[in-house]
Amino acid sequence: MVGFWRSAYDRSYTGPMAADLASRGYAVASLEYRRTGADGGWPATFDDVAASIEAVPALIAAAAPGRADLNRIVYAGHSAGGHLAVWAALRSRPTGVLALAPVIDLAGAYEQDLDGGAVDALLGGGPDEVPDRYAVADTANLAAPEAPVWVIHGDEDDRVPIEMSRAYARATGCRLTELPGAGHFGVVDPLSTVWPAVLTALEVLLAGRTRKDVPRLRQGRRG
Repeated sequence: MVGFWRSAYDRSYTGPMAADLASRGYAVASLEYRRTGADGGWPATFDDVAASIEAVPALIAAAAPGRADLNRIVYAGHSAGGHLAVWAALRSRPTGVLALAPVIDLAGAYEQDLDGGAVDALLGGGPDEVPDRYAVADTANLAAPEAPVWVIHGDEDDRVPIEMSRAYARATGCRLTELPGAGHFGVVDPLSTVWPAVLTALEVLLAGRTRKDVPRLRQGRRG
C-alpha cells in the first residue's frame, strides 16, 4: 500500500521487499486499491482497504493451506500505505502494524501540500471543507489501534517529514525508530543498510508484544 494514494503509482516497487520477505518464510499479501485519478479517493480507497483486510486471510489460507499462521498477521505499509495500514488496524485486530515513513497526519499533509495536493485529491478538500472525512480517515486524530504500532522513518526523508512520525509517537506511545541518514525509500529496499531494522521490527511484532510492552521513545531518540 504505497504512492500517496495516486494512480501514477502502484504496488510494483515493493516487489523486491515482498520477495525478500517471502524468501525468509513469511506469507506476504501485497494489496492494491482504487487510487486517486482512477476512481479512487473518498470513499472508494478506504472501502477497498476495508474489504481487503476481510478477504485476505481466506485467500492466504487457500493459497498456502496449512503453511501460514493466520493468528499472527502484521499490517505493513510504506508512505501513504503506512497511513492505510494504521487506519486498517482500527477496523480489525492484527498482531501488529509496521508503518514505514507513513503519511500519518492527513491534516498536516494537506497543510504542507505534500506531493502537490495528494490529501486534497484523496479526501476532496481540506479539514475545514470536509471535516467529517478527516474525522474518520485521519489517523493522527483517531485513537491508536489496540495492536502495537511500530513506526520506522529515515531522518533524511525529503518526501514525508519525520516530524509527523515523531508527533504520532508522542501522542500514542507507539514505538518509533529513527534511521540516521535514511531517505524515503531505504525502508523498503532489501539492499539498503537499514533493511535489517525493518526485519527486526517485523519479527518483534509477529511475536505478539502488546502495546504496553512497546516503550515510548522520546523525540529525537534513535531506534
